Amino acid sequence: MTNPTFSFQTLTPDLILDAIESTGIRIDSGLTELNSYENRVFQLMDEDRQRYVAKFYRPERWSDSQIGEEHSFARELSDSEIPVVAPLSLNGQTLHHFAGYAFTLFPSVGGRAYEIDNDDQLEWVGRYMARIHQVGQQKLFSERPTMGLDEYLYQPRAVLERTSLIPAKLKPAFLTALDSLISEVEQYWTTDWAPVRLHGDCHPGNILWRDGPLFVDLDDARNGPVIQDLWMLLHGERQEQLIQLDILLEAYGEFADFDSQQLKLIEPLRAMRMVHYLAWVARRWQDPAFPKSFPWMTDESFWLRQTSAFMEQVKLLQAPPLQLMPMY
Repeated sequence: MTNPTFSFQTLTPDLILDAIESTGIRIDSGLTELNSYENRVFQLMDEDRQRYVAKFYRPERWSDSQIGEEHSFARELSDSEIPVVAPLSLNGQTLHHFAGYAFTLFPSVGGRAYEIDNDDQLEWVGRYMARIHQVGQQKLFSERPTMGLDEYLYQPRAVLERTSLIPAKLKPAFLTALDSLISEVEQYWTTDWAPVRLHGDCHPGNILWRDGPLFVDLDDARNGPVIQDLWMLLHGERQEQLIQLDILLEAYGEFADFDSQQLKLIEPLRAMRMVHYLAWVARRWQDPAFPKSFPWMTDESFWLRQTSAFMEQVKLLQAPPLQLMPMY
């Protein structure tokens, strides 16, 4: 488990440069910090005008063997001609160490944002997600976890009960709503799905577009149900989501079968993500980057909204799940 008091304060520019140069890369210019909260990510250019992205992993979050599984999966996908940004192998390895930090170098790739309202792009993503899962089902992660209630609800619940971010006068109502949500998820969560290796965090921000989709950031890769990599691509009102789901799964079905029983996991997974996200920020609050990036976490109004959001999510869990549109 990550030390909650750890921050990246010792990761100075000089240390970053020395770490990267220890791999044999000679930096010419750059070292621009990119948007990342969990890790620290930088863009740079070497003497040959080649651009790279350096990712420094948060210590104690993943073991070397767990990071190695992420790298192996990314390279498997890339070798299968699936557009995933895989880590570079330098001096025969993809994971490097310097001054207590584990880091990796990737090629720097550009692209524009994935368009969530573009049905053609959604089709492309659906086809490639099926191919990702075809590779993912060939074997499971042995070191990385499998999605479940303990990691996504029970442990976060303990974190949220302890955190001082929630005003004391609001915490009882918040925890009551949280417990109701957990109880409801327990009724609808099942484990009757075949786990596969997942991207794990396939929201639109982790898809770039370069004449087709380009998938980035497998930092949250783990075993789980395939619907985890699909539901975050849906947005809008229920009818809009039904149309998007139909487009997505029709394209997915060109390369892999989809178990429609997993549709009932969408709202439990959404609830699990809501709770896990709040606990993630609370766990990281001692990292100076988090209070700067999430200032609203100290506002009473924020926690009132979260309490209401939990109650609304209970209603969504109780509603009929999304279903494929009938064929005529």
